[in-house]
Amino acid sequence: MNSRTSSPDPGSKTAGRLWILAAVLMWSSCGLFVKCGLFDDWPAATRGPILAFWRAAFAAAILLPMIRRPRWHRLLVPMTGVFAVMSVTYLAAMSLTTAANAIWLQGTAPWWVFIISVVLLRKPVVRRDLVPLCFGAVGVGMILFFEVQGENVAGVLLGLISGVTFGCVIMFLRRLHREDSAWLIGLNHSVVALALVPLVLYLGIRPTALQLLVLAGFGAFQMAIPYVFMVRGLRTVGPQEAVAIGLLEPVLNPLWLFLLGLETPRWWTVAGAALIFAGLVLRYVVLERVWSRR
Repeated sequence: MNSRTSSPDPGSKTAGRLWILAAVLMWSSCGLFVKCGLFDDWPAATRGPILAFWRAAFAAAILLPMIRRPRWHRLLVPMTGVFAVMSVTYLAAMSLTTAANAIWLQGTAPWWVFIISVVLLRKPVVRRDLVPLCFGAVGVGMILFFEVQGENVAGVLLGLISGVTFGCVIMFLRRLHREDSAWLIGLNHSVVALALVPLVLYLGIRPTALQLLVLAGFGAFQMAIPYVFMVRGLRTVGPQEAVAIGLLEPVLNPLWLFLLGLETPRWWTVAGAALIFAGLVLRYVVLERVWSRR
């Protein structure tokens, strides 16, 4: 087979990485919305599902009018299911523990994707992509070793579940990357919102006008737009590499909170984040240049 047809265009792959990087930067703002203080009067035990409902509802309202090519696919059912579980468990974990804990626990997603890809789907191992995974494993492992001790057990378990399901979501989006991105992401958020409607009605918590404004930004900026970016990036970038780039999110999320004085990271968080960042620099700056010369 001609090598030009079997290898992805370098320019398109670079563009795909940039789309994913943009998505990661926007995702990293999650803690700013959850920990801003506007929702502290909501019960901590149910704050996560309520936030998940409003975020999904606003994201769906933005994306549904943008759908151009809705089409049925058998993978839509499991994709929407794991997306709903991921959304609820992640925000619940962030409400029951610190934002840092939730994001680090979801940061285990790259290893779940690696296990699914290599062990179950028999995908080849890209040795260069193992560099950020190994650095990330040490960084995230060190942080979790210190962070989860004495923390809310339910919050920790929910965070781990969010990591597994996030990895599965990326795998499904990669398989469905030829579909309309607004259709995929709009459907995901619609299912989340519809599934949570009974609980929200039962709890009877009504957001204020200011809270609704912030929740609209939460749904648009932190969820709807970045997932569309991710789907575009996955057209030329594999799921293993996508979640490796996604390791930047747990580095940036506590950084924004620290800069705004909302949470102060511990020394192990800083050290673990430095390891993750070093692995990404080594992979995409050093090894990328060496490989391109070869």
